Amino acid sequence: MGKQQTSAKQCVIIGGGPAGLMAAEQLTQAGHKVDLYDAMPTVGRKFLLAGLGGLNITHSEPYEAFCQRYSHGQSTLKPILDDFTPTHLRQWCDELGVKTFIGTSGRVFPEAMKAAPLLRTWLIRLRENGLTIYPKHRWLGWDDAGQIKLQSPEGELTRSYDVLILALGGGSWKKLGSDGQWMPILEEQGVATSPLLPSNCGFLSNWSEHLKTNFAGSPLKSVAIRFTDIEGEAEKRMGEFIITERGVEGSLIYAFSARLRERILQKGAATFYLDICPNHTTEQLTKILRAKPKNKTLSTYLKSRLKLDAAKRALLFEVLAKPDWNDINLLSKTLKNIPIEVIATTPINEAISTSGGVCDASLNEQLMLKEKAAVFCAGEMLDWDAPTGGYLLTACMALGKRAGLGAASYLASISPQ
Repeated sequence: MGKQQTSAKQCVIIGGGPAGLMAAEQLTQAGHKVDLYDAMPTVGRKFLLAGLGGLNITHSEPYEAFCQRYSHGQSTLKPILDDFTPTHLRQWCDELGVKTFIGTSGRVFPEAMKAAPLLRTWLIRLRENGLTIYPKHRWLGWDDAGQIKLQSPEGELTRSYDVLILALGGGSWKKLGSDGQWMPILEEQGVATSPLLPSNCGFLSNWSEHLKTNFAGSPLKSVAIRFTDIEGEAEKRMGEFIITERGVEGSLIYAFSARLRERILQKGAATFYLDICPNHTTEQLTKILRAKPKNKTLSTYLKSRLKLDAAKRALLFEVLAKPDWNDINLLSKTLKNIPIEVIATTPINEAISTSGGVCDASLNEQLMLKEKAAVFCAGEMLDWDAPTGGYLLTACMALGKRAGLGAASYLASISPQ
C-alpha cells in the first residue's frame, strides 16, 4: 500500500539523481504528491554508471574523519550530514531490503554490488507513495508569470508550483544529463554562483615520449602520494592510479584532485611526490641497495629484490640521471620521493564530479534560495567538493533530504490553519 496523500499542493522536482529522489522521498512521506521532471529518458543515469563496477554507497570510517573529507565544505555540510550520516544511509538501505557490507578498504557496498536493484526498489516505493516521473523534460527556467518552462517531446510547456526543488547535478558527464546549463538561468535571477570546475578528475603531465609510448595505461599499485596543499597542509596516502598518455588518473589521484586543482589555479602547476616503495623506510632501502650484486643491473635488481614493475622503474629513471644511479643515498630517497608535476586538469566533461555551483550565501538553512521563495536546491549543483569513496553520494542524498524536509516545512508554513 502506498502512503495516503493528504495534500493538494503542487510539488515539483527537477532532476532525478540521488538528491532529487531523496527530496521526493521526504515530500511523499509528508503526504504530498510530487511531479519529478528529468531531461534524460530514465532517472538515476549517473547513479547507475557509478554502480557498474560496484556501487560504493558510503564509507565506514569514524564520522568525524568522514566529515573532514569535505575539506572547506565541512562547516556547511556537517550539520546536514548529521541528519543523514553514513550509518543512517546504511539503515535506509536496509529498510529498502538492500543489505550492505564493509569492504577491506572501509568502503560500504550493497551485497549485490550493483546500483540497479537498489534504484529499482527505491523507485517502486516512491511511486507507491505519490511520485510521478516525467522523463525527457528539460527545465528551461521561468516565464514572466513565474511558472517553470519545460521542453518536452510534445514541445514547450509551462506549469505552476507551490514548491520547486532543483537537483540538476554539476557539469560533468553531459551525456548523462549533468551539463551545467542551469547556471546562467539562476544567475539571471540574482543567485550567486561559483564557476564549475572538474573534481575527481585526471591531470595532465609533460611525459617524455618514452614514457607515453611504452607505459600509457599502466597501473601503479601499492604506491603512496605525498602532497602539500596551497595552505601548507601535507598529506600522504596509499592507493593506486594509472599513467595515461596525457598524465595521471585513478582513485589515488582523485583523493588529491581538489588540492592539486587549487594549486594549479594559483601557481600554474602542482607537484606531488610518489613513493613507489611505501612498505620500506629510506634506511631499509639504503641497506637493500648496498647489497646489490655487482653483476646485476640496477633495473634487474629493483625488479627482483623490490618487486618494482617496469612502469615504476621507468618513473624512477625519468627523474634520476644515470650518473646518479650509483649514489645509494640519493637513490633510496628518490624511490620514496619521485616528483611528478601536473600542469592542468583533464576536461570537465571527463571528470567524475564538479565543484562550484550555487554559493552557500544564496541559500538559507533549509536550502531555499534567498532570491527565489519556494525554490530549493540540492545535490552536486551546490558549491562543495568531495572525493570518491562514498563521500559524494552520501552528501548528495543528505542534501536532498534537507531540501525535501525544507520544502515540506515551507508548505506547512503557507497552508491555511
